[in-house]
Amino acid sequence: MKEEEVILVNTQDEQIGTMPKMEAHEKAQLHRAFSVFIMNDNGETMLQQRAAHKYHSPLLWTNTCCSHQRVGETNIEAGQRRLQEEMGFTADLKELFSFIYKAPFDNGLTEHELDHVMMGSYNGSPKINPEEVADFKWMKPEDIQKDIVENPEQYTVWFKIIFEKFFDHLIHNMTHES
Repeated sequence: MKEEEVILVNTQDEQIGTMPKMEAHEKAQLHRAFSVFIMNDNGETMLQQRAAHKYHSPLLWTNTCCSHQRVGETNIEAGQRRLQEEMGFTADLKELFSFIYKAPFDNGLTEHELDHVMMGSYNGSPKINPEEVADFKWMKPEDIQKDIVENPEQYTVWFKIIFEKFFDHLIHNMTHES
C-alpha cells in the first residue's frame, strides 16, 4: 500500500508540491491539514481517543477527527471523508478559520500544518473505527478547557493548540449572536 501523500503549501495555503506523510513530519515541512469539531444540541463537543497502536500520541484525547486533504479534495470533502472513516458518520461541516502551527513530538516527528478548522452538528452515537479510534466522549467546551489545564498529558499536542483557538471562536461568536 502506497503511503499517503500530504499537500505541501506556502503560508498563503498555495500548493507547492506533495510529499509522503512520514517524510513531511520528519522534515517538519509545512502542509495542509484539517481538524473537525462536532457539537451536539446540548452544546457538547465530541472528543476521540486515538487508537493504542497509533505511531504517535496513542490513547490521547483529541478533537472529533483530523487528517490531511488529498490532492483535488476540498477542505469540507476531506473533513466529511475522514469523519466517516474514523467515526462512522458524516455531518454538514462549516469552515471556521485556518492557522499555522508547529508542534514537535517526543518521537522526533514534527507537525507543521496550515490547519483548516471546521465544525459540524451531530446528535447520534458514532460507529468508531477501531483501527483509528479507541473511544469517544462528549464534553462541554468549558469542561475540556478546565481538563486540559488539570491533565494536559491526556491530550494531543495539536489539540491543546487548536482547542484554545476553537474555544475563543465559540466564545467570540456566542457573545456576538446573543
